[in-house]
Formats: sequence, structure tokens, C-alpha cells
Amino acid sequence: MSDSVLHHLTDRLAKKSQEPIDESEMTDDYGAFGWLRGVRDRALYLELRQKDGSVTALGYPWLESVTFDPSDGLTLKFTGRTVTIHGRNLNAERRPNVQLLNGILRHKIPWIQEATSSSLLLLSPDQPIVESLRFE
Repeated sequence: MSDSVLHHLTDRLAKKSQEPIDESEMTDDYGAFGWLRGVRDRALYLELRQKDGSVTALGYPWLESVTFDPSDGLTLKFTGRTVTIHGRNLNAERRPNVQLLNGILRHKIPWIQEATSSSLLLLSPDQPIVESLRFE
């Protein structure tokens, strides 16, 4: 009888590992950015989503430095490319220990979304807003 129980459990685990993972269940959406929930979860790439629909994904391993200046925004220097993120409240805490800068440093941010003009009207003034992404 114990063999059949063990066989049943291993079959269930094998089937569960083959099921597609819904990444939206693992990521919190804060409007301007996503946050990986799991304590050990780390993003491999940072998706930079522009308001025109184009997306650029840059690998976290190639992130060389991060600079935050409240008047200039966030500057991310990747090998061979620099991205400047302009906006408001970019270092505001969305909930305890959830901040854009902190999340980038810990590789917890899988994507950053540039706000559209219509979404700017709906956002509260205290939440982080990415007004523009500039690539160099």
C-alpha cells in the first residue's frame, strides 16, 4: 500500500512540474513596475516597456551601476548601454521594503512601465510614475 501512495504522490509532482507557470501570480503590479514576490525570486532580465508598445529587455548580469538622483531620476548603466528613467516618486515606498531602487538592486523588478498620458490622470500623486525611458 505504501508503494501505491508513493507512486501516486510522485505522479502528482511530475504532472505539477509540467504545468505552465502563470507569472502574473508571482509578480505584484505597482503600475510603474512589477515586483517578484518570492523571497528567493530574482529576475534574469529587466523589461523596459515604453508607452508606444516597444519593449527592451536587458540582462541583470550586465548591469554595472545604478545612480539615483531625485532631480534626474534613475540611471542604469549596462555594458554598452545606458538607460535613464525619468519620473516622480521613483524611490517612494509602495509598501514596506518595496521601492523601485531597492528592487533593482536586489533584482526583484522584472519590468518597468512608462506611463501613458491617460494613465497619468488616474494615478495618485504619491505613487511612483515613470514619465520617460531614455536609451543611450
